[in-house]
Amino acid sequence: MQKDTFTLFARYNKVVNEKMNAIIKTLSREEWNKNLGGYFNSVQSLCSHLYICDFNWLKRFSKLKDFPVFREDIFGREPYSFTEVLFDDPAEYFSKRSVLDEKIIAFANELHDEDLGSLLKYNDSHGNPHELNFGGLIMQTFNHDTFHRGMLSLYLEMLGRENDFSFFGAVL
Repeated sequence: MQKDTFTLFARYNKVVNEKMNAIIKTLSREEWNKNLGGYFNSVQSLCSHLYICDFNWLKRFSKLKDFPVFREDIFGREPYSFTEVLFDDPAEYFSKRSVLDEKIIAFANELHDEDLGSLLKYNDSHGNPHELNFGGLIMQTFNHDTFHRGMLSLYLEMLGRENDFSFFGAVL
């Protein structure tokens, strides 16, 4: 793995989130909160999950070394609980998601190829210790986002919104 892979994925993540959020912005408050039957049962809960996971993984990544991006105010708080549902107001989600996506890009730009082969020691949300390949964990984070955007795509279709926010050419 090389740093360029992760800077590309970070840019893709931002562009696709912007396209996805442009569609989500058309939802009413009732549609934002509607129980659609999945494990994360609403657009709100799924968007909260995506934000929480990205934030919490970035906090874990900060344990590898002193990346300057992690000195910023947004990372001053402790990780979120994975059971939290954030963002009663969709506008708050859009604002915070945009900022977090910029931090993901900054983080990717601060990576060095040699970082990617390192082992990251961290505790999971249950307190269990792990020591895993740093680059693999970053890749898993982007893969997790892609998976859940697929779920959001299905939810949007269920709500009558056409969507296709998977175009990769926008960042090449």
